[in-house]
Amino acid sequence: MAAVNSFSHPQFNRRAAIQAGSIGLMGLGMNHLAALREASASPVRPQIKAKSVIYIFLSGGLSQQDSFDLKPEAPDDIRGEFRPIPTSTPGIEICEHLPQLAQRSHLWSLVRSLTHKYNEHSEGHMVMLSGRNVVSPTFNGTKPMPGDWPSIAAIAGQVLPQSNNLPPAVVLPEKLIHATGRVIPGQFAGMMGSRKDPWFIEASPFSAKTKGAYPLYEFNHQKGFMHDEQLQFQAPNLTLSHGMTQPRLLKRMNLLENIENQRRQWDRNANTESFDRYRQGVISLLTDKKVQQVFDVTNADDKILDRYGRHSFGWSCLMAKRLVEYGVNLVQVNLGNDETWDTHGNIFPHLKNYLFPPTDQAVSALLDDLHESGLLEETMVVMAGEFGRTPKISHLREHYDLPGRDHWGACQTLFMAGGGISGGREIGSSDKHGGYPSSDPQTPENFAATIYDALGIPATAAWYDETDRPHHIYYAEPISGLFA
Repeated sequence: MAAVNSFSHPQFNRRAAIQAGSIGLMGLGMNHLAALREASASPVRPQIKAKSVIYIFLSGGLSQQDSFDLKPEAPDDIRGEFRPIPTSTPGIEICEHLPQLAQRSHLWSLVRSLTHKYNEHSEGHMVMLSGRNVVSPTFNGTKPMPGDWPSIAAIAGQVLPQSNNLPPAVVLPEKLIHATGRVIPGQFAGMMGSRKDPWFIEASPFSAKTKGAYPLYEFNHQKGFMHDEQLQFQAPNLTLSHGMTQPRLLKRMNLLENIENQRRQWDRNANTESFDRYRQGVISLLTDKKVQQVFDVTNADDKILDRYGRHSFGWSCLMAKRLVEYGVNLVQVNLGNDETWDTHGNIFPHLKNYLFPPTDQAVSALLDDLHESGLLEETMVVMAGEFGRTPKISHLREHYDLPGRDHWGACQTLFMAGGGISGGREIGSSDKHGGYPSSDPQTPENFAATIYDALGIPATAAWYDETDRPHHIYYAEPISGLFA
């Protein structure tokens, strides 16, 4: 488990906590988290060094055969147009259009055998964002439901302690929204209740016209390059409103405290801890210049912007690095809204010209930045979509000029780095067409368990729904073979 600075709490050993029915972290209180981490450590598991996780999510589904699991010996209608290039690790090859990541393979590893049974976007989002391989009984693919499984970000936000008055889990730079305007399920707290939704930093406005890393790599799936003038990447407005001086803010804070004292007296059974924490976070955002600088990524130093890229992917990855540096435990980074990676057609020019260049640049800069600052050893970086793409190339001529690949839940490749992960490894494999795992299959539950384990969440921990019922966090073991 993760090494943490722990508080001694001898009154509650692991066995006593289980017998008392209070092993859930919220039930024991956040000050017991470190003690529970120590009590739940297993000598069988590797000693993971991570304290934070950056989950890069590629909405739409990245084609494994055209990125990290190329099949150069397959027939033409399967292998596609791209060719593999060697990486800095002998024997590992990836796509020719990811040259910067290829140079950094000593920092990352691949899991080429993740599998689930869903081929539709909403189901895929639900299972890969929640880490549950079966959708909830009340699941509705057209909208989020109160009975949905909570997302990984929501669970981390509920069970992890707050640091520096910021929430422990953050999603940026936007909520995932379909072109029709419907909100895609899987991102929220679901059964925990909307009050437990992760904190969405909405720095990027929604556009139904274009996808990708605007303004430089903006495109339309049918038409290629397009520009939407309304897309402006902007950090949240963290300044005090006109006339709200620091003394006036302090007076309002005192008033809020008085109101809260009364409310506690009226309803002593109410759970106000979460409310208090997030109120403190809001005040911190308004008063702390360091917090404001975390979000002000578009005005970063020119050298930094040149590395990450002056586009939405680069700004998002830079913000994620700064949030981790500031103490946020889990940052989910959505590289593209509205199923940006859904390449049913024009797959090869769009990956080559619009999607791979900013991703290669931004993710490589993120790894370099974390590595150079010493944060990579304690920050796990994972990248996945809701599914992979079909082995066989198809052409929907009525919609696209050129061929593409359809949805495919049976196999995708996970990109994983940092947090003690040994670079230059390949975990599992796919068959000769990249359609199904041929060795060491992994599930969304294994993927989620790897994230939770990296965050130091004990295997015995629980999350709580709106009726205060505990639910398991782990449904599988973390992925093995990633650590030395």
